[in-house]
Order: sequence, then C-alpha cells, then structure tokens
Amino acid sequence: AGRVPGGGSCGADMALSLGEGGGGSRLRRQLESGGFAAGEYVKQLSQQSDGDRDLQEHRQRIQALSEETAQSLKRNVYQNYRQFIETAREISYLESEMYQLSHILTEQKGIMEAVTQALLLQADRDDPALGARRAAAADPFLPLSAKDAAANEEGRQRTLTTLLEKVEGCRDLLPESPGKYLVYNGDLVEYDADHMAQIQRVHAFLMNDCLLVATALPNRRGAYRYDALYPLDGLAVVNVKDNPPMKDMFKLLMFPESRIFQAENAKIKKEWLEVLEETKRNRALSEKRRLEQEALPRPAPTPPESTNPFDEDEDEEEEDEPSAEEEVVDLSLEWIQELPEDLDVCIAQRDFEGAVDLLDKLNEYLADKPVSQPVKELRAKVDERVRQLTDVLVFELSPDRSLRGGPRATRRAVSQLIRLGQSTKACELFLKNRAAAVQTAIRQLRIEGATLLYIHKLCHVFFTSLLETAREFETDFAGNNGCYSAFVVWARSSMRMFVDAFSKQVFDSKESLSTAAECVKVAKEHCKQLSEIGLDLTFIIHTLLVKDIKGALQSYKDIIIEATKHRNSEEMWRKMNLMTPEALGKLREEMRSCGVGNFDQYTGDDCWVNLSYTVVAFTKQTMAFLEEALKLYFPELHMVLLESLVEIILVAVQHVDYSLRCEQDPEKKAFIRQNASFLYETVLPVVEKRFEEGVGKPAKQLQDLRNASRLMRVNPESTTSVV
Repeated sequence: AGRVPGGGSCGADMALSLGEGGGGSRLRRQLESGGFAAGEYVKQLSQQSDGDRDLQEHRQRIQALSEETAQSLKRNVYQNYRQFIETAREISYLESEMYQLSHILTEQKGIMEAVTQALLLQADRDDPALGARRAAAADPFLPLSAKDAAANEEGRQRTLTTLLEKVEGCRDLLPESPGKYLVYNGDLVEYDADHMAQIQRVHAFLMNDCLLVATALPNRRGAYRYDALYPLDGLAVVNVKDNPPMKDMFKLLMFPESRIFQAENAKIKKEWLEVLEETKRNRALSEKRRLEQEALPRPAPTPPESTNPFDEDEDEEEEDEPSAEEEVVDLSLEWIQELPEDLDVCIAQRDFEGAVDLLDKLNEYLADKPVSQPVKELRAKVDERVRQLTDVLVFELSPDRSLRGGPRATRRAVSQLIRLGQSTKACELFLKNRAAAVQTAIRQLRIEGATLLYIHKLCHVFFTSLLETAREFETDFAGNNGCYSAFVVWARSSMRMFVDAFSKQVFDSKESLSTAAECVKVAKEHCKQLSEIGLDLTFIIHTLLVKDIKGALQSYKDIIIEATKHRNSEEMWRKMNLMTPEALGKLREEMRSCGVGNFDQYTGDDCWVNLSYTVVAFTKQTMAFLEEALKLYFPELHMVLLESLVEIILVAVQHVDYSLRCEQDPEKKAFIRQNASFLYETVLPVVEKRFEEGVGKPAKQLQDLRNASRLMRVNPESTTSVV
C-alpha cells in the first residue's frame, strides 16, 4: 500500500523501528544518527503507513521516547546538582584563601625589603664611601652637585605648588615644607564600600608624606575642591580583586574608615599600588634615618681650662667616685640585641602571641630602669615593629577578611590588641567585623514563598549570631567594662538592620494580620533568648516595630468596617438557616472559641439560628481581630487598639439603632431587638473581658460604650427607640 521505488530498505528499517521487540532502542539510534533528516523521515513514514492509526502509534512512540529522554536528563541533573553546588562552594573558599595568601606574601615581601634596606643603611653608616658608590650606581640620575640638587628640589616644589593652586581649600592644610614634593597624581572614581555604587569622581595627589583627595568641580574644568588628607603613616593599601563589572579597584584603609577607588585601567591601577607602597616605604626609611640621626651621641662641649691647681685633684676624685644617680642599663643581653629581628620574624610568620610576649618581656625588664639614650633608641626600633604588628592585627579584623568561623575566629587578633593596650580599637574592629558577618548572613537567606518560614529562618540566623557575639564579647573584654556601652550601641544598630529586613518581608508585602501577628510573636520569643546573658532588647524591637504594627491594625480595621457596612446595606433581618446539623455544630464551635458560651439559647428547632447573619459575621470577625491584635500588643499600642475596637463596634451599634427606629413590621422589630440584646449583653461583655485578660487592665471606653448603647426602653407603638 503506497510503496515508492527504491524505498524498500527504508520501509524495512521503519518496520523494524515500529516493531514491538527492541523498537524503542532502534528508533532512538535512528533519531540520534548524524545523517538523520526529519523531513525525509516523515515523508517516508507517511508513504509506508497503512493509515491514520499507524501514524498515531508511531507518534505515541516518539512522544514516549521524548518523555523518557527528558526524565533521564532531569534525573542526571538532579543527581549532579548537589555536587555542582559543593564544587562551586569549595572553589569560592579556595579563591578566598588564595586571596588571603597573596596578601600575606605581599606583607612578607614588604618586611623583607624593609630588613634589607635597614641592613644596607647600617653598612652605609659603617662605610660612607661604599654607601656613596652604591647610591651612585643605583641612581644614574643622581645630581652631581648641591646646586643641581637644589634646582631639582625647587622644580618639584614648584610643580606641587602649581597643582595645589587648582585645589580649593587646601592651602591652609598643607603648610609649605622644604622637604614636601609631589610624587604621583591622577583621576580616580570612588565607589561605596558596602553597595559598590559609584559616588563621585576624584583627583588624588600623592606627596612624599601624605595623600590628598580632591573632588572635581562641576562647572570648572581642571579645578578641584579639597575632600580629605591622609598621612602615609596611618594609610594601608589593599588590592581589590576584579569581579566584573567591578574591576581595576583598590582600597585605602585609614582607621576607622575605608574608601574604594577605581583606576582608568589595569596599568594605572598597578602604578598606583606600586607607587603608594614605594612612597610609604621611602617615608618609613627616611623617618627611621631621622630618628637614628637624632639618637647619635653628641660630643660634650670642652670646658675651659682652669688655672686652679686644686681642680685636678677634685676631678680625679669625681672620676674615681661615679654618681650613684647614673645607673647603667644593661642592653647587651642577647635576647635584647636580637629583639627587633625576632619581632620581624614573628610578624612575618604571623606568630602574634610570640611577638606580644617579647614586648611584654621587654616592658617588664625596662619597667624600673632609667630612660637613657640607648633605651630611647631601642624603644624607637621596637615602636616601629609595634605599629607593623598593629596594622597586621587590624587587617585580620577587617570585614574584607573571610567571615567564616564565627565570632571565635576573631579572638586571636582581639586578645593581642588588648594586650598591646588598644582595647578601644579592638572593640570597634570586633563589632564592625561581626556587623558585616550578620549582614552577610541575612543577605544570603533565600526569600521563601511562605513568609512565616522565612521569618523563622531570619530570626534564627540573627538572634543566634547576636547571642554568639555577646558571649564572645563577654569573654574577650571581661576586664574592660568601658567597652560594654559600645556593644549596647552596636546591638541597637544591628536590631535596626534586622527590623528593616523583617518589616520589608512582613508589612511591606501586605500580609494578613494573623500572619503578621505570628511573625511578631516569633521575633519576640527569639528576643527573649538574649535575657540569658542579661541583655534585654525587647523594648528596642517594640520601638522599631510600633509604626508598622499601627499601620497594619488600622488597615485591617478599615477592612472590617467596610465589610460590615457592605453586609449592613444588604441586611434583610431574617433568621439563619444552616440547612445541616453539621453546619450548626461548626457554628457552635466557632462561637465557643470566640468566648460566647451561651450561644445555644439563640438556636431554634432543626438548623435555625435566631440571629441575623450580619450580627453573627460581625461577632466572628471582631473577635478574630481582637485575638490577633492582642498577639501584637505592647503598651505603646494600647490606644490604637482601643480606638480601633470602638470604631468597629460603633458601626454595628449604629446600624442596629437605625434599623430599630425605622422598622415598622412588629415581627422584624422583635427580631431586631433580639439581635440587639445579643450584641449588647453577650458580644460586648465578651470583648471587654478578653481585652482585659490580654492587656491586664479594664478598658473604660468599652464599658462606657456598652452602657451608653444598652437598650433601655422600646415603645412598640412608636417609630422611636431609646438606646
């Protein structure tokens, strides 16, 4: 049926592929072949088929094969998904560790270069001729005369003066100094350190002793306004790894702040990093050389020769009897001679405890010794190492370091800073590190579809981190009571960050009042955990949430009022017929949960209820609102909750009053009075009782409302009623 010339082999293949035994695998191999042509395949299949049924069967087989392939692919993806995640996480960790290792090697390189320069300086001091030859060989452009040196220095200062004339407001901040000159300058772009958003374009002037940052004036080309001035002694330069589109960046650390700048390209960034490090190194060497020159002993002035023959005898006696006040400090001990080098080794090997132990040992040795000139020289050398050690410890606590390990990971650096007498700096850096860790943990939380689930995770992460930080703070700063006020301030700012994330998810997304109440309840329960360490932040979370909770209560109050008015407009004042005993039993249970224990007296025969649907719906909605609002209650919300309840109740009371005055039918009027009796004598007392139980004190406004609205006298013959 319908065969074409030359199509026998193809027909045989299709017959095999459509066969029951092994048909799926053959069809798969045929579809996977490199020379498969879909159009030709369908054409031949149409010619070889006996009718529509064969085509439908073949279509089902191909569809089944497609679904099987999709399921197999999905299984493979699911099997490897966890491995992909773990591999990516390990790569990220490895990248972070390699980045830290790079910084460590850079620090060691700088220390080794400083040691080499110190050794060369010592050799130059021992042999001035050798130092002059080395300097001449190292710098082919060294001035050949004092006149040339003066001209070169004058040219540098003239260039600096010309450039600084373009910067407004820096003339008074940069006093003219004969040794100050410009090293490097260029345009940079500043970025926000937290959000990596561009802030402004700046121009940086690097001088031999400081760094000047100026902002560009918008309407004057080539003119700048003074922004900041940083001495090189307290400036640290950190390379920022490229993370497209953020690249060609470096960070400047100036305690207690940091700034991030972006260069025009990678070459300029490299130049900035190199020239900053070189200038800092030269500055340190020149300062060290100056201190050593000042420490050199000066020859005492020669006293005039005396003609008194008895002076010689007195001088000899004074030489024989040295003054008891001049005590010689023995600095020839081996460990003191090797102390500066040992400190360099400890800092390079990151043996912070060993370095601080050496410093404590020296301070203990020199505690009762007089401050002589050799002691001052030794102190100058040691103070330089103390500054280097402090910089390394500060970098260990900076938020740019890995935040893994929790609060205990910072204990080592914090304890050594405290031993160095820098408790305030250690406290500030520790709290900044923990703030960055908490913020990172909150950002990494996935926003789930269910709000309550996300709030549970958020509260667990935040309050656990806060509790761990508090315990670690108590351990590290046990003897520093002055630091505890800083921790309380930090805890308040951290709580504000938590409430921002909490409100954005709970209140900004317009969740229901019941969901918001559950979320606030979870937050309060977690907040009580901090009482274990004597820290109560409940009042802070109340203060920060009061505005959002007020808005939620008022919004839900408006919804109830609108729903009640809508039901009132359609009120027919008829009894409720629930049709089935099950529905009546469910309504009884709902009323019992609302606190209405005498509801059975309002039920009639079969499934009738002698109340209006409007009054019953109002009762359930009002009691539900009260229960959820009491979960959110704290003293600042007392009047808001009370006024909302009064407004809701007045809508129902005024409607019953109006209907009672306007209704002419005696039967309906009697039914309305029955509903009014239920509202005044049953619902309002239940509301008052539940409010008093939840708040702890009675509400005079609710009592006044019930007494003023109680049905006192009704004249069935008239159209008026006194309420």
